[in-house]
Amino acid sequence: MTTTISFPGLGIDRFTISRTAISFGKFSVAWYGLIIVIGMIVAVSYVMWRAKQNGISTDSILDLAIAVIVSGVIGARLYYVLTSLDHYDSFFDVFKIWEGGLGIYGGIIAGTLAVLVTARVKKMNFLMLADMVMPAVLIAQSIGRWGNFINGEAYGSETALPWRMGLHGDYFSIYVHPTFLYESLWTCAGFILANLLYRRRRYHGQVLLFGFAWYGFGRMFIELLRTDSLYICSYHAWFTKISVIVGFIAFAVSAFFLIYFAVKGRRDEIAPPKTKEKTL
Repeated sequence: MTTTISFPGLGIDRFTISRTAISFGKFSVAWYGLIIVIGMIVAVSYVMWRAKQNGISTDSILDLAIAVIVSGVIGARLYYVLTSLDHYDSFFDVFKIWEGGLGIYGGIIAGTLAVLVTARVKKMNFLMLADMVMPAVLIAQSIGRWGNFINGEAYGSETALPWRMGLHGDYFSIYVHPTFLYESLWTCAGFILANLLYRRRRYHGQVLLFGFAWYGFGRMFIELLRTDSLYICSYHAWFTKISVIVGFIAFAVSAFFLIYFAVKGRRDEIAPPKTKEKTL
């Protein structure tokens, strides 16, 4: 399968992308899956870099990575399935993850629980560990959204803005908001800011709260533009979009605690990094 895209306002004419990255006979690897794997590798590499600065062993991070990735994929799939049960004709369709259907919030919730369990088993500070993982989640999401670009999905409503994205088929052409790009840029900016905050954080968990607030705030508004949203009921309105509601809750709760701890002047004893940090 292929996707035909254009950005006429930017002077980019139609071009066609194959959704298959690698093919060996009947076996093939989709760009979508390959890009997600790349995002995971970058995320794990980042956490290992942070862990080295905090004197945490590579083995511990590898154990953490396996737990978070497996739990995250399962959580993301369950979240999507439970919020779109009418899309499945049989129980076995639930397991066809290769056909698409992952919910980032489910992945974040399950991944957070995996970090909590790993921290308890390894007798590590959960909030310290979560501060290292949150920026990795943001950059992984930033990279992963380009899989949606390849598939020509996760786009917004029609628009005539200069950066509009054209999607073309045999009998149609539509020009829409490239919401995949909005989220990719938003989470990339969040990754940069989270790293700046990490160097100056006053307590464990501050980067975690920032990440939830940043992502929730941006996703809340980006979701308003999307046309493929999941809804809590059959009444399709902006205030029934699940990602708008969850994004608002994530932002509101995290922002509240960020402000509360700032007012209270909370400070934890945070050891300086064991290696000199490079500016990102």
